[in-house]
Amino acid sequence: MHKKIIKYVGVLLLLVPLTGLSQNLNLQIEIKQAAGKEIFLANYYLGSIYAKDTLLLDNEGKGEFTADTLLPQGLYKIFADENRHFDFLLGADQQFSLKNETFQSETMQIEGSAETKAFAEYTGYLKGLQQKNAAIRKKMETATAQEKKLLIQELEELTAELHEYWNTTEAEFPDAFLPKFIKANHVPTLDTSTLPLEVQQNDSMLLLARFKYQQEHFWDNFDYTDERFLYTPFFKSKLETWFTKVFYQNYDSIKQPVFELLEEVKPHKRIFQFAVSYFMNSSINSKIMGMDALFVDLARKYYLSGDAFWASDESLEKIRENVLFYENNLIGKTAPDLTLEGLDGEYYNLHQIDSRYTLVVIYEPGCSHCKVFVPELYSDIYLPFREKGLEVFAIYSMDDREEWEKFITEHNLYDWINVWDEHHVSRFKILYDARTTPGLYVLDSNKEIIAKKISVEQLKGFLQKELH
Repeated sequence: MHKKIIKYVGVLLLLVPLTGLSQNLNLQIEIKQAAGKEIFLANYYLGSIYAKDTLLLDNEGKGEFTADTLLPQGLYKIFADENRHFDFLLGADQQFSLKNETFQSETMQIEGSAETKAFAEYTGYLKGLQQKNAAIRKKMETATAQEKKLLIQELEELTAELHEYWNTTEAEFPDAFLPKFIKANHVPTLDTSTLPLEVQQNDSMLLLARFKYQQEHFWDNFDYTDERFLYTPFFKSKLETWFTKVFYQNYDSIKQPVFELLEEVKPHKRIFQFAVSYFMNSSINSKIMGMDALFVDLARKYYLSGDAFWASDESLEKIRENVLFYENNLIGKTAPDLTLEGLDGEYYNLHQIDSRYTLVVIYEPGCSHCKVFVPELYSDIYLPFREKGLEVFAIYSMDDREEWEKFITEHNLYDWINVWDEHHVSRFKILYDARTTPGLYVLDSNKEIIAKKISVEQLKGFLQKELH
């Protein structure tokens, strides 16, 4: 951790311009345990920690961090090494003193900034509350049924006490970051007693009700338009949880909420840049089939339109290329039609194949994966299901007829519809994204793409249900 922080000294100053307020930073430090030692002033930014300044404390453990302008508000860290560090909240008032005998955050003393002092007091309060919680839960391990009811009541009282602390802090600091920060990760839970009795007594309906409630209230205590949250450990992890766990993991469920969030944060450039970049990277790298459609939508809406002010010409060119290879073969679209020459010299049209399901397979004999995948597809998928409504449109992706014939003969693939495009005039490599092989697309009877790039085992499970 020490090396990582040193590596990033000054990086944030280059990445993020500081606000041009008239007040400056003046932080008086006194840490007895670090007397005569070097310490770092570091801050959180989108899940990482960056050092902003270093300071050699004198023999009494005293020193001073200064800056000509205010630093971004957020969670900061005084760091000596990976075993000695503590956090503090930097608010609007950035001229104050910080004393600490050790590197325990709950023992620090603040003078000069009421908001920073209140955060220090909160860390101590929270630690005490957690200790009470742990003690009650320990008692519950051996408690009788009647005792457990009383202990549960005590836990509920602790929660109520914490919420009251939040309310008091908000009343005392109505315009400060502190009230937002301390309750940012609290997601309200559904009061099931408010639900109809039939829902309360039905496990599946109750689970669905809780799931929907979490979706609707996930951001209740987190203002994702507030740029100060970028300077905490929360923003990135919160967004990741929302995107990957709060919604069903498919394109149709996530598209609208993602775009609504992005439009809300669009006026806030740093948040907008991070959020768009995060969703772009997540969608293109997702293991969930069909998420490439979200990538295409985001690319067109924000990058290819010019809204992504941070994108370089090189990255834009790569995005255009990916859109070109994705846009025609998205789940739910009608598969691009192809009329290709067969091994026998006849021409075969994909859309004229009459079958319940059609597999479009694109392979290259020299590809090591293809050498395993194609024979398995033939033996484990085609042979068991060919009499039940399955057909295979197999495209040889290269232009060496001798190699093609040898591969078909070696694996006895003559009962597939074997085709090629010797002169590459059909654009099948673009239409079906044949940049890597093997490629596999599952089409229904209407030639709509219902699955792609799945394993033989996954395909087998699907067909066993559909073609039993």
